[in-house]
Amino acid sequence: MANFVCKPFHGFHRYEVMVPGSKSMTNRALLIGALAQGKTVLRGVLFSEDSRVFMRALQDIGFRVEIEETEKVVTIEGLGGRLPLAEADTGEAGRTPDRESGWRKVYVGSAGTAARFLTALLALSGQKFVVEASEQMKKRPMEPLLRALEMLGARFEYLEKPYSFPFRICGREEKNPDCVELNIDASSQFLSALLLCGVMCREGMTIRLTGTRSARAYVGISMDMMGEFGCQTEQLDEDTYRVLPEQMYRGGEYQIEPDVSAACYFYGLAAVTGGEAKVMHVHRATSQGDIRFLDVLEKMGCQVREEADGIVVTGNEDGRLEGVHVCMSDFSDQTMTLAALAPFAQGDTVIDGIGHIRRQESDRIRGIVTELTRMGISCEEREDGLTIHPGAVRPAVISTYDDHRMAMAFALTGCRAEGIVIDNPECCKKTFENYFDILTNLGLIPKI
Repeated sequence: MANFVCKPFHGFHRYEVMVPGSKSMTNRALLIGALAQGKTVLRGVLFSEDSRVFMRALQDIGFRVEIEETEKVVTIEGLGGRLPLAEADTGEAGRTPDRESGWRKVYVGSAGTAARFLTALLALSGQKFVVEASEQMKKRPMEPLLRALEMLGARFEYLEKPYSFPFRICGREEKNPDCVELNIDASSQFLSALLLCGVMCREGMTIRLTGTRSARAYVGISMDMMGEFGCQTEQLDEDTYRVLPEQMYRGGEYQIEPDVSAACYFYGLAAVTGGEAKVMHVHRATSQGDIRFLDVLEKMGCQVREEADGIVVTGNEDGRLEGVHVCMSDFSDQTMTLAALAPFAQGDTVIDGIGHIRRQESDRIRGIVTELTRMGISCEEREDGLTIHPGAVRPAVISTYDDHRMAMAFALTGCRAEGIVIDNPECCKKTFENYFDILTNLGLIPKI
């Protein structure tokens, strides 16, 4: 796709949107399905670059994964917490086994969640693997998770930089420490990976957090889904988690919710254009942390109501917004969305608690400041946040840093201001392949 030329919306728009399945829940369900006993049928699956990497990796490991993309259904045959053994003679259990060395290769691409979850799965299995990743993923944090897995007896050989991809997993000498120490300041995915794979340790697992980050909404999704598949966890205190011993996930059917992170772009669109958006089948009862972005939109002056078939956001008719001061540590994926709306607010927008997003697909704080400055918007950058001052947006080509959320969020700015062009919109394939198609159709077919 060439650069995407944004077109401002004119007049009042009312629209209903269907968004893909939850990225967070899809990834967790794929992992749980592989660890479960028997067949797991997942419905409403997100099909994107990241989820396809995850599915292909499970197939490379040797799991039987049946994919029906049109129906958004994936069926996985789990082995009750075990991994398929390599079939050295036939190659059936891994697409890329090296029969002479006994190593099997698994590629995790740029998919951060898949990278962390699959690393824990493979390391706790006791088998040998070579795990490879994209250049982007090689730069993202892994050390806290790898050190925790070493405490559990996993052995690694690093092929480039220590505690980074690519690496060999050289088996595991089972250890059962009283407590595994873990720092999640860079990513709560480290904790989710250990919790979800903790059932592979028959004696259970206790994890104590050693950092300062308190953002754990995604950890809540992990614990809730573990319970839905028959495995229990406990939070012993603010920083200590326990996976109970002698547990096994039960296979079955599971419906994945719509992706609230994706829904928020359309709620943001209603806010910035003074329109009204309903995202179908999104509800307040979700465990997805980004639902808290609706509270931010209410503080900015929008109206939010829940209907039987989805949540509706209505912006002020003239697109008027109020500046806000908000800590977004627990729903930081919406930082870029709020930043895209902030130039049009009456007053400053101050965002705190997001230092960890510097180490995601891009340095998102630096990227936000750079692109807003390119549009003529004044802002100040801090280590863990930023302040954005309102102002007149000037035409600009927005760099996206191969970061899907930068592309999707700043398209909203171009739905109100003239002359905004999104460079490399195809990076949205990571999580929302047809985002710009939907945005275009909404703009071309106003519903008054």
